[in-house]
Amino acid sequence: MMILITGGSGSGKSAYAEQLVTEFGDFNRIYIATMYPFDEESHKRIKRHRNMRARKQFTTVECYTGLKNLTIPEHSCVLLECMSNLTANEMFQETGAGEHTVQEILAGVERLKNQAEHLILVTNEIFSDGIEYDKETRTYQDYLGKINQNLARVADQVTEVVYGIPVHWKQKEGQNDETAME
Repeated sequence: MMILITGGSGSGKSAYAEQLVTEFGDFNRIYIATMYPFDEESHKRIKRHRNMRARKQFTTVECYTGLKNLTIPEHSCVLLECMSNLTANEMFQETGAGEHTVQEILAGVERLKNQAEHLILVTNEIFSDGIEYDKETRTYQDYLGKINQNLARVADQVTEVVYGIPVHWKQKEGQNDETAME
């Protein structure tokens, strides 16, 4: 099963994603971390988050670019967080895909989907602020928008977390949930 989770900053999407992984039961819990540690503050944040996930029995794998090269253990439930960081990394890191970011990331997600029992992807809703950005930022938004649309199309479930409340926009047939919007 593949689930795409989106929401704004501070919406509760990460906590919801981690909860889903634990509810799937007895799997290797793999957390793919995409935030590139660029300063002292980010190193502290990464350490804090890694310690929090360890209590939930996650194994953390750091992957800033080249997702399609990642191999995970059998019988795994994978949480990839987040598509926004991964997109920026692929666009701007020296080892990134540059103008091929969308294709690179989608190929990586497809490979993970084929390896994992369950794949949960977290992304950010960055498209509704109405601000006009510079060309580079608009390209980033365009790439992330294309990635999110493609992932939503192939996902079994698409959930937006709003103020800690999961709102299901797409669900696999047979699922019954009062918050379903389809």
